[in-house]
Amino acid sequence: MNAQINRLRWKCRRGMRELDLLLKEFSEKGMLDLSEHEISIFNAVLDYDDQTLYDFIFKKHSLGDIEHENFINIKLKKFTKLENF
Repeated sequence: MNAQINRLRWKCRRGMRELDLLLKEFSEKGMLDLSEHEISIFNAVLDYDDQTLYDFIFKKHSLGDIEHENFINIKLKKFTKLENF
């Protein structure tokens, strides 16, 4: 599982500063507590392009996948103090 976590941490490196900060903090504080299913969801979330993720997180545009949206709202925002977004 450590190799999978390391790959996910590498995928957290993005081209957009806001996403880099958000994903870095989550990967350091919350990723190790994820279940196998949640890791799979997080991996799928990381497959979105930067602009799509940014638009969902900061502009509330839909991703078109409720499971991915719920993961971001419940897991990512919890560790990054973005509950107000």
